[in-house]
Order: sequence, then structure tokens, then C-alpha cells
Amino acid sequence: MSELLDLAGIFVFALSGALMGVRKRLDVVGMGVLAEITALGGGVVRDLILNVRPIAFQSLGYVLVPVAATVIVFFWHPHVARVMPAILVLDAAGLGLFCAVGTEKAMEYGLSPLHATLLGVTTAVGGGMLRDVLAGEIPTLLYDRQLYAVPALLGSGVMAGLSSYGLHGWPATLAAALLAFGLRIAAMRRKWRAPLAKGIGE
Repeated sequence: MSELLDLAGIFVFALSGALMGVRKRLDVVGMGVLAEITALGGGVVRDLILNVRPIAFQSLGYVLVPVAATVIVFFWHPHVARVMPAILVLDAAGLGLFCAVGTEKAMEYGLSPLHATLLGVTTAVGGGMLRDVLAGEIPTLLYDRQLYAVPALLGSGVMAGLSSYGLHGWPATLAAALLAFGLRIAAMRRKWRAPLAKGIGE
């Protein structure tokens, strides 16, 4: 079940990476690279920090799902773009899932709650940051004006806290993921923004 949820999150993130490739007028190879990086980058960075073999290199599905997303966007990107609001909702779900799962894995490998929280955020937003760098964009993480990293930080913090008190498994993961998901959705609908430095206008 957890692998299916992982693959669903990877698929949604890969769609956003491939769509970035379309907007940047990249060919199918460039689209595929952005899809793979967006979907797998955060998890690979997390596993390398934990000094374990990245799960993306243990299961063929983790590589093939972004390829499938690339093919879909390559042939039907106008249709995919039209359902972008729904994709953003799924992206928020993937954000919540990945920050919770990443934090729990870090805790299992003996990291402190603070470090596990940071690694959970890395799992959730790392792929998008690498995508933006490769596409020549300022990473969203550096100007979190739409509250993307903040929900991941909150969800990761809650997951680390629950794990510290011995609460593991899918109930804890679901609670932390739903918290991050709910905050991200609320931020999108209510147009919440992170504050700028004093004296700087919008």
C-alpha cells in the first residue's frame, strides 16, 4: 500500500516536471529528465544523506512511472494543463505524503527530531528545487510566497513529534500528511503568502 501511495505521489510530481519542460520548450528528453528529477530527486537526496541505497534504484516502477507521465504530457499536454487545478490538489497530497514518509524514515535511521524534520522537508520539496535549477528558474523554496515549504515543514515537524512519542505506522503518517495537505490547500484557496522583509512591497 505504501509503495502504491509513493508511486501516486511520484506520478503527480513527474507531471509537474514534464509540464515545466513543455513551458521551457524542451524536447522529450529534457521533459523526461525534469520529470524524473522532480519525482525522485527529494527521495534520492534523503537516502544519500541517510547513507542507504536510494529506493528509486531498487524498484523499476519508480523509474517507469515518471516515464509514463512524460509520455502523457508529451502527447496530451494541453489537456493536462487544463486539469491543472486538480493536479495541484494531487500535488498537495504528494507534498503531505512525502514530507511525512521522509521524516519517518529519517527517524527510523536514528536522526534527531529536528534533523528528521529537515530531511522530511527535503524529501517533499527537493525534487522541485532541482527541477527549477535545471529549468533556469529561481527555486520556489527560496521565495515561498505560496506556502509550499511551510506546510511540508509543519507536517514533517508533527511526524517527528509523533515518532518521538512512539507513534508510528499509517495513522501517524496520515495525520501528518493531512495536516500538510490541508494547509497547502488552504493557502492556495485563500491566497496566503509568506511575509516579505519589512519595507519591501509586493
